[in-house]
Amino acid sequence: MRLALFEPDIPQNAGSLLRLGACLGVPVDIIEPCGFLLTDKGMRRAGMDYLDLANMRRFSSWDRYQAEREPGPARESGPNPSRLILLTTKGAQPYLEFTFRAGDTLLVGRESAGVPDAVHAAADARLVIPMQPGARALNVTQAAAMVLGEALRQTGPR
Repeated sequence: MRLALFEPDIPQNAGSLLRLGACLGVPVDIIEPCGFLLTDKGMRRAGMDYLDLANMRRFSSWDRYQAEREPGPARESGPNPSRLILLTTKGAQPYLEFTFRAGDTLLVGRESAGVPDAVHAAADARLVIPMQPGARALNVTQAAAMVLGEALRQTGPR
């Protein structure tokens, strides 16, 4: 299981997600460009001393990420290929109705704009968190924590 952040805008959210990954033993991929410097004081404050424990990989662009990420079903067959699972308000499938695999990568978009159509098209699944009518979206860290918790519950102990 991995967590990927697509061009994050808010350093505190990136720091919180790196802390989440560190605490749960989940590697985090950051797809740049970011809306801040990765050395930003806000990110370090949110991540606290957990950032030193985080297993983080940086990618200079979406294209670089696609070229270097773990092989997915389109590139590799086998019992547990890596799938790219996009968390999006535009998704059709509720995350609680999805069957996760240990090799999945959960991708969250930019806080200000989500992800472009090309990223939507590259995802193996597009999941939504059902919300009350009129609610636009959860904070990206809340959404990632909810879905990652369910994915880890389904895939069992590491």
